[in-house]
Amino acid sequence: WEPLRIDESYVQRLEAACDEYNAQLAPLDSFILPGGEPAAALLHVSRTVVRRAERAVWVLLDADGPGTNPLTATYLNRLSDLLFILARVANLGATNPGATNPGAGDVKWQPRGDRT
Repeated sequence: WEPLRIDESYVQRLEAACDEYNAQLAPLDSFILPGGEPAAALLHVSRTVVRRAERAVWVLLDADGPGTNPLTATYLNRLSDLLFILARVANLGATNPGATNPGAGDVKWQPRGDRT
């Protein structure tokens, strides 16, 4: 087997998926906190793991730039974007009667909101 090599087509596929799923969503009007439906919460956790991997790749690029494919960091960045969008899509289902957490939707940050 040949080793996996990230190329521009991988990044383009992720960007296309981001565009496709983002079209279903209302524009952001607030910072989104992780949570909502269980599937959305898991997608948010996955996004944080991918962000951590992205940061590690940036460190690797600084340490061994010529030996590391810079598209790897771009790919991971777009993957984390897609996971965020998919978490928002999963929370769209929270407004349906069969949802695990009906009516929840995205968990929005509210500055100086009720903290009780």
